[in-house]
Amino acid sequence: MTSELVAGGNVPLPGGVLRLRVAGDFDVSALVTGVDGKVGSDGDFVFYNQPQAPGVRLLGDALAVEPGRLRAGACRVTVVVSAAEPGTPLGRLPAPRLEITDASGRTVARFVPPRPGSETVLLLAELYLRPGTGWKLRAIGQGYADGLAGLARDFGVEVGEDGSTTEDSSPADADFLRLVNSARTQAGSVRIALEPRLVSAARSHARAMADAGRLGAEGRDGVSVHQRITGAGYAYIRVGEHLVSGPRTPAEFVEYCLGSERSRRILLDPGFRHAALAHADAGDRYWTALWAAPLTPEALDRAAAEVLALTNTERRRAGLAPLAADPQLTAAAQAHCADMVARDFYDHVSPGGAQPWDRAAAAGSRLRTIGENIACGQRSAAEVVAGWMNSPGHRANILKREFGHIGVGFAGGGRAGTYWCQLFGG
Repeated sequence: MTSELVAGGNVPLPGGVLRLRVAGDFDVSALVTGVDGKVGSDGDFVFYNQPQAPGVRLLGDALAVEPGRLRAGACRVTVVVSAAEPGTPLGRLPAPRLEITDASGRTVARFVPPRPGSETVLLLAELYLRPGTGWKLRAIGQGYADGLAGLARDFGVEVGEDGSTTEDSSPADADFLRLVNSARTQAGSVRIALEPRLVSAARSHARAMADAGRLGAEGRDGVSVHQRITGAGYAYIRVGEHLVSGPRTPAEFVEYCLGSERSRRILLDPGFRHAALAHADAGDRYWTALWAAPLTPEALDRAAAEVLALTNTERRRAGLAPLAADPQLTAAAQAHCADMVARDFYDHVSPGGAQPWDRAAAAGSRLRTIGENIACGQRSAAEVVAGWMNSPGHRANILKREFGHIGVGFAGGGRAGTYWCQLFGG
């Protein structure tokens, strides 16, 4: 049976050679990475000028991947598409259609992502090794605004200056990192690194605030700081921001943030891995600092598992049986979160009229009783479950005796920054 995937959905893969074909006016590329999310060498980047690596071969509009023959330590192959005509926004082309077939030619899965916008590169899907389970394929469909060279560099490929689309760090960036990492080390938090895509988003938002002459999470152009982050090609599982006016230097900015309990908590948050700082002047100096942890399949799975565990804790307190994670409900919940970000809405009913039970059925669920909780803006699993439990309607869904299954979804971006979904079934 062929799996029709939605963004965030996954499917187990058979052994042997797999063929991943993307028809149309696209170039297909692949990045082979290890557990750190980085390539082992430039040879792990498969594209039109370097059409093969151990276990991966580019054949026209298709990739032939044999997981068992990947280089030692490889546990992920990320499939990337870009327009065949360099620089063409993908939104001008039909949405790419991915078809995966096995060694016998049988179609294993298909995926058509949401239509991209102005991005020129799309992270389409990834093959990943799940210990004890084997290889699986996850549909992604995440636009990437920084170009193929920027994408390659973020995966650890050495790219020459003529192919780079991001800007070099400055002495002010170095001062910012030194001060922040000193404070984080004293607090026992891991050191953070400057992230070029976050730098691009921070600069854009600082300028938007300066143009408007006021602090705010949204500029006069109607674009939120979180939309700038995802628009720059950075997908996150955790995010934080400081929007400040007044300080004149990075040192003054960091001192200001450490002086407030809420701001200090963000700066020292042990979950963050990347950061950026930028300012723009318009009489006052407007600062944007961004803090984030990248979205990975493992991070998404951990967030969903934490929501499920907290939900089941509440059910046990009420004397109810725990809910079981359901793959079809999970796919539907994940797709709804991604849809709310992509189409800029927040509702149980999608702009096309689909309701929770429609989404569950479309994902293949046969459960008859369906309920849904959604939330936006919360920055952690604990915060979102606490919010649902403090709302009578959402609490009723969590504690409904008839429900025995659940799917949890999450997406970062949009106006609110984070979007969560629980889809229940019984």
